[in-house]
Amino acid sequence: MPSPPLSYRAATGLLRPLLPLVAPFDARLARGLAGRRAFQSALPEAARRLAGRTVLHVHAASAGELRYAEPVIARLRREHPAWCWVITYFSPSAAPFAAELAPDLHGHLPWDTPAEVAAFLGTLPLTASLVSRLDLWPEFAAQAARRRIPLVLIAAGMRPDSGRLGLLGRHALGPAYASVAAAAAVAPEDVPRLQRLGVPRDRIHVLGDPRADQVRERVARDEPARRWPALLAGGPLLVAGSTWRPDEQLLLAAFRQVRQLHPAARLVLAPHQPDPAALAAITREALALGLPAPQLVAGASLDAPIAVLDQVGPLNLLYGAGTIAYVGGGFGRGLHSVLEPAAWSLPVLVGPRWRGHADAERLAVAGGLFGLPAEGTKEALVERWARWLGLETDRAVAGAAARAVVDAAAGAADRTAGLVERVLAGY
Repeated sequence: MPSPPLSYRAATGLLRPLLPLVAPFDARLARGLAGRRAFQSALPEAARRLAGRTVLHVHAASAGELRYAEPVIARLRREHPAWCWVITYFSPSAAPFAAELAPDLHGHLPWDTPAEVAAFLGTLPLTASLVSRLDLWPEFAAQAARRRIPLVLIAAGMRPDSGRLGLLGRHALGPAYASVAAAAAVAPEDVPRLQRLGVPRDRIHVLGDPRADQVRERVARDEPARRWPALLAGGPLLVAGSTWRPDEQLLLAAFRQVRQLHPAARLVLAPHQPDPAALAAITREALALGLPAPQLVAGASLDAPIAVLDQVGPLNLLYGAGTIAYVGGGFGRGLHSVLEPAAWSLPVLVGPRWRGHADAERLAVAGGLFGLPAEGTKEALVERWARWLGLETDRAVAGAAARAVVDAAAGAADRTAGLVERVLAGY
């Protein structure tokens, strides 16, 4: 059975004792440590409840990655209602969304050390482990393989410049990826990348992106008017989702000029990390530019030019209240999901670092996405934003093109669920 490199085990062994010392200075790390302690204490009772059952484990790094798994889980639940579910995640931000999926147990994946992974896998009777995207940890993979718990990568897509493909990444992660029972790749271009990571070619299946099914289904059942009637009743609205500081600075500066051309225009910012510091920075930036102070989305008035979303979770629904979308992360953080606004038939704007993001490239080719240039970024944003506000036909054509890309990708969740069933039947 493949084992993690000795250098990896040495590094995790040295770093793990330092985490509690750093936690008082890092709120996010402190939440992760507390969450892992709580999850560990819940394992014995959960093991008693799940004994003798088929138990599927789903792991995702964060809420975004967990959304790729949502439609796959839904289909497997429909076909196998007696199966039980355990969901783990790395980022504390995923906790609310994991709770929405109503698993039998959810919590933080243990730190990737031999003792903590053994305590997890040795307590819970897992039948299989599904890893959404690529967040497969070496110690976890090695111990799962020894216990004959099949590992399945779902929605396994990766950028050509992913750090995992570097020399150090492949050295640390290669044995883990070599142990997977199957990998559901998003697109043909992901196949050679997965092979470079160590996944055997005969275990890779190109099945598409289940996130397309997830966003289509959410649009079909959600009604933004129920939650935010004021947003829908006002002037044309640009919804900027999963933004970081460079996105927000650009959008606010451009908005000041757009309002001069279209006084009824409005802007909603949904920061990727909507903590008090991020919200305060947006307010300071707006006031410095002579713009009104942003209101919170939950209580925004009909005439509020700027609003901010102060919670994680409802962004997908918020896009449904928009006229145009901007997706954050295009300044180096890593572009976030462009399929969510596309499913609402919104034309999409992104920052300059979007090439290599498969969904963004497909939308751009279809005419549903406009990537801002690295030079003259603000001027290009003002021009395109104002154009889509002033030319309704252009905006509608771009929005329809974006939605067509989402519709063309439908069916991946069914195919991925079928792969999981085949793995369980043959393992």
